Amino acid sequence: MENKAAFEKDGYSISTDKAKLDIGVIHHYLSAESYWAKNIPLEVVKRSIDNSLCFGLDHQHIQIGFARLVTDKATFAYLADVFIIESYRGKGLSKWLVQTILAYPEVQGLRRWMLGTRDAHGLYAQFGWTPIPEEMISRFMQLHNPDVYRILDKP
Repeated sequence: MENKAAFEKDGYSISTDKAKLDIGVIHHYLSAESYWAKNIPLEVVKRSIDNSLCFGLDHQHIQIGFARLVTDKATFAYLADVFIIESYRGKGLSKWLVQTILAYPEVQGLRRWMLGTRDAHGLYAQFGWTPIPEEMISRFMQLHNPDVYRILDKP
């Protein structure tokens, strides 16, 4: 059973309570605004939330940010779908969100954390994240289907 936690700062709150998430906001951002999950179906977003440790960022009970961890809570975590709604950027909220996730009690002592980003290296570097060294890249493999959401929509 997952513990639910809430963190507050300057009128903003971060919660791990999935019942407080606005799935519509999350789906809209991921499917229409993100570069990594364009056209993602609503059912896929719901399933990803159901099977992840989620962090919703709210301002006055309106969801303005989100992140999720795919983790076993013992050895590994993959940080995914991190976003702040554009009108709330520049306030240090993404930094606070990442800080909160990294300090979350249930994921302390993990051997490896991973993420993928095209444009937020500076944010994550503040917390010690580094690119995978060239000599280690050959250890990692992937199955990648970037068109999966377009394929799912076809009859």
